[in-house]
Amino acid sequence: MNFKIIIIALFSSLLLENQALRAQQTAGTTSQEWEATLDSLEKIEEVLQAVVITATRTEKQLAHVNLPMQVISKSQIQQMGSLRLHEILQEQTGLTLMHDHGSGIQIQGFAPDYTLILIDGEPLIGRTAGTLELSRLAVGNIKQIEIVKGPSSSLYGSEALAGVINIITEKAETTSADLALRYGTNQTIDISTNLALKKKKWHLSTFLNRYASQGYDFTPESYGQTVEPFENYTAQAQFGYDFNDKVKFNISTRFFTENQSSRFDLGTNESPFLVSGTGKVEDFNFLPSFQFRLGNKSKWQLRYYLSSYKATSNLVQNADNQLFEETFFTQTFARPELQGDYFFNDKHTLTLGLGRLDESVEATRYAEKQRFYAHYGYLQYDFTPNEKFNILIGSRIDAHSVYGNQLSPKLSFGYQILPRLWLKTSLGRGFKAPDFRQLYLNFNNAVAGYSVYGSEEIANYIQEMGNQIADVFINFEQMGVLKAERSMAYNVGFQLDMLKDKIKIETNFFRNDIQDLIETQVVARTQNGQNIFSYLNKNSVLTQGVELNLSYKATPTLSFSAGYQYLQTADKDVLAQIRKGELFARDPETLQTRRLTRASYGGLFNRSKHLLNLKVFYQNPKNGLFANLRCLYRGRYGFADRNGNLVLDAANEYIAGYTTWQAALGKNFFRKKKANIEPKKQWGQLQIGGENLLNFTNQTYIPSLAGRLLYIRTTFFF
Repeated sequence: MNFKIIIIALFSSLLLENQALRAQQTAGTTSQEWEATLDSLEKIEEVLQAVVITATRTEKQLAHVNLPMQVISKSQIQQMGSLRLHEILQEQTGLTLMHDHGSGIQIQGFAPDYTLILIDGEPLIGRTAGTLELSRLAVGNIKQIEIVKGPSSSLYGSEALAGVINIITEKAETTSADLALRYGTNQTIDISTNLALKKKKWHLSTFLNRYASQGYDFTPESYGQTVEPFENYTAQAQFGYDFNDKVKFNISTRFFTENQSSRFDLGTNESPFLVSGTGKVEDFNFLPSFQFRLGNKSKWQLRYYLSSYKATSNLVQNADNQLFEETFFTQTFARPELQGDYFFNDKHTLTLGLGRLDESVEATRYAEKQRFYAHYGYLQYDFTPNEKFNILIGSRIDAHSVYGNQLSPKLSFGYQILPRLWLKTSLGRGFKAPDFRQLYLNFNNAVAGYSVYGSEEIANYIQEMGNQIADVFINFEQMGVLKAERSMAYNVGFQLDMLKDKIKIETNFFRNDIQDLIETQVVARTQNGQNIFSYLNKNSVLTQGVELNLSYKATPTLSFSAGYQYLQTADKDVLAQIRKGELFARDPETLQTRRLTRASYGGLFNRSKHLLNLKVFYQNPKNGLFANLRCLYRGRYGFADRNGNLVLDAANEYIAGYTTWQAALGKNFFRKKKANIEPKKQWGQLQIGGENLLNFTNQTYIPSLAGRLLYIRTTFFF
């Protein structure tokens, strides 16, 4: 309750100050106030003119993109005070952070493995349970984050059914440096530094980060913490050389390493069996590229991307220090690609690309090294017949070594109905084949308290665990063999700007029809409460809903925004069974049987019908103060089947909805100007903030959601 009072008092004071500023403007504006106002108007204009690349793989103004798309700017990231990528994404409309098997993002009801995560246009690898652990990604050198919702398989292949999240890192525009230090709850320490060098023909940028925490423990009576101590390091560098206006070379590399402690009890209270050890993750990316022009109408880019991911774990028995288990998981990914853009004139642009990908995995329980390869090509035509209308047609074909040829077409168009009202719509088809992890993964994350096993491994693992299994939620004989899945997706949206862009309303209706959807689901639980996940095909599935975004720029210093998503999901076979009256549920306690109705069917597991976010941002360039308050609500969602019919239909199969509050308050410090014509130079920033301020926890079902986290952060600019 004290935090509620603090939050209300804080923003009440900001609102009063803001009203005072408006009153001063009304009475008469000083030159400094006009300067502050102009600074803010320039930032608004920057957002409206933001250039994005992810939706079409060509540079395009955000306002002219026909697909549902969000852009998160560097300034917004800095104001939020976030350290890792998942902390930022979870606050965006329609994005759900999945806590139940790592930190991944769900879009339009799709599981995290349908969202492609890119860094500077190239994919990150190293997914576990289909989830790319987003806490691996520091945000200290991010220029902007581009989120495209809806199918993007026509450009990016099978992992982009739900959408694409592209992290654009900073490129040196001037010579500068900064150093940021943050300390918070659980002895969490984050140190990062950026160095940028810019000369006439070349530029160099580097980023270093160390992130460490002592973790936390919800069950101090048991051996091992809920989250054990860890530390990780990120090093990233980018170098570019411009030979002339037509030929440019760029090379970038990134290395990430993390060490985690592991401690857990595999025995019972009467007979404990303690094991401990360490786990290590390494992630490496390398990307050289040439960009060149042939004449004035074509632009080409040749890229070669190489990435590797390695996870190892060594556990010993505490009693005799003998080796208990040693595991490894190594994945490599290589992709050469050539992309060309031909600009016929201002109305016609043609994009084509050719490439090949090679992917391999080695893991402890694989009989041999597993390999995939594929050749692919894509073609896209962007046509703008007049200022009000744009149409984009594209398609991609993948020739896969295992699953054959797959075609992924897409069509989108936008139309300006009224001067400030736009229609944006798209439809596309995609596919996704089972990958190595879904077939063969055997991943045990004792730190986070979960395990994930591929469909070819899970039955043997459950049998090996024997009495250590407390609950089994599925009949393994019904799982069958995983099949490739296909989808057809539709998006129709409107964008309305009002009051000279002070009010912006965006809405998007979406529907995805998927065949043979591969789902991650809890299939069993151990005696010590750890969940065991595996993969299942759903014969025919739909996700549909509507997304609404509203933003209001009340004054140059104060803005409000709200976002809401309503989501429906269903297994079409289950719906057919319900219509025929063939589906029943039996209460395991009363043994009473009932026939299921459409109203009692809750759809797919791990999907919330309602998502809501509310945000208030304040930034005063005159005095350097900034603050924000963000509220996130996630409605209830299904966790696991408990009555044996494999359907979400009973109240005890849900996790209750919850709300979290985040806030930050800070001040920017500037050097005194030597002349009026010189821009103000920032030398420092001080920020305090907190996440999950009301200390919401659900220790049983969401152990990865820590309680209240407070922090203080300072940044120096050189």
